Amino acid sequence: MSVSKSDHYDVVVVGTGAAGTSAALEASQKGAKVLLLEKGRTTGGSSNYTEGLFAVDSYLQKEQGIKVSGTDVLKEEVEYSKFKADSRIWRNYVDDSAGTVQWLKDQGVEYEGVQAMGAGEATWHIYKGMGFAVLHDALLPKAEKNGVKILTLTKATQLHTTADGAISGVTIRSAKTKETQEISTSAVILATGGYLNNAKMMDELTPYDTSRLIPVSSGKGTGDGVRMGWQTGAKHYGTGMAMLFGGYLKDPDEPSFKMMPSQMNAAAGQQPLLWINENGERFVDESVAYNFSYAGNAMYTQNQVYSVLDQGVIDRMIKDGNFMGLGVYVKRGEKMTKLQDEIDAALAAKKPFIFKADTIEDLAKQMGVPVETFRQTVETYNGYCDSGDDKEFGKNSDYLVGVEHGPYYGFKLNIGAFCTMGGMQVTTNNEVMNEKGTAIKGLYAAGNDAAGLTGDTYGPNMPGTCVGYAYYSGRNSGKHAAEYAQA
Repeated sequence: MSVSKSDHYDVVVVGTGAAGTSAALEASQKGAKVLLLEKGRTTGGSSNYTEGLFAVDSYLQKEQGIKVSGTDVLKEEVEYSKFKADSRIWRNYVDDSAGTVQWLKDQGVEYEGVQAMGAGEATWHIYKGMGFAVLHDALLPKAEKNGVKILTLTKATQLHTTADGAISGVTIRSAKTKETQEISTSAVILATGGYLNNAKMMDELTPYDTSRLIPVSSGKGTGDGVRMGWQTGAKHYGTGMAMLFGGYLKDPDEPSFKMMPSQMNAAAGQQPLLWINENGERFVDESVAYNFSYAGNAMYTQNQVYSVLDQGVIDRMIKDGNFMGLGVYVKRGEKMTKLQDEIDAALAAKKPFIFKADTIEDLAKQMGVPVETFRQTVETYNGYCDSGDDKEFGKNSDYLVGVEHGPYYGFKLNIGAFCTMGGMQVTTNNEVMNEKGTAIKGLYAAGNDAAGLTGDTYGPNMPGTCVGYAYYSGRNSGKHAAEYAQA
């Protein structure tokens, strides 16, 4: 019995997230016979949890009167990357972004509208039903209808090449039967989502203390694609960083993604209020929370970070809304009507990330920070709040809210991460390059397996960039792979 009924396909796509599914559908629409592989039971990966994609000059932006310069975006993002990003890739991505929004619509995707996140530009095209609906209600059914063969619980384990280094096949293995089969193909697209969930690779390739890093993803990004690519001669390129998003609560009893819609999590980890380190000292202008990548970097400068809220600011956020949300899960300015109940439930359950006290001194003892230092930190900070002048770090007076009305709450913060950076260097056609800078014939990489769009992280001023690139690079890979395979 074979894993696949056919042992030949024009194009084999590894991974069923936004990048892989888009690649498979695009390749099939270009006339290719396509095999789409998913190592897990369910398709979609981390793309199921995405909210919307980046684009400029889309039909939705035109309808809302939103104008964003594509060239300005390109310049900002390349400069943000310290020129580690490939300007040519960005140019093509920006120029095609409106077309990708339209292409998704043509496949049946519905949108809620366009918005900004934090202080960023209004480039975020929010789709209805999250990424799950995009993939499961639109793209995957359309791909199957178009003849794409989808195999779940089936992993690609090895790429095969000809004597001159061109792709000739891929070995696949069934998770159920452990049976392997070699599929002949002239084009493979790697779209496996990076390596965030591979602890060994994270320890080897990044500087992070992984005990403090909270991956908020499907758990399937274990580096399968990049490792197969490297073994086939792909250039190891652009690795070492993850897309951080600031403070995040670690609940040992629940999967990490379940904290995303929590108002308590947003209140504790995403607000520009008082943060302290393990010594009870303030260490940064906390309004860095508005740049989620910078916020994660700032937190990593300390061995431990706590956020401190008093009852007064909790009541204020319940009545008037938060300062900063968390994507579309907890919207910016949203009234935190569930906040007190969530806090009380966490305290009742004795969750290890939350502390409550009637005095500042008792809160310090519970958090395990020096009492006198913490008391002085709060006193100094409250003085800045009273005067409206942060003489220490220069925080905007809008966010200088004192810690004065008990009870007082402390939250132990870890650092959230969405995805990793880099893996394989690619051309503007998403062809994978070898160490000599030459394209490996028939090998393509998309989404988080491909390097070239970022430096240390995606620019948070352009929300939706990561998944937008997944859709774009998937389509770009699928188009060129189909053309190559059928030439």
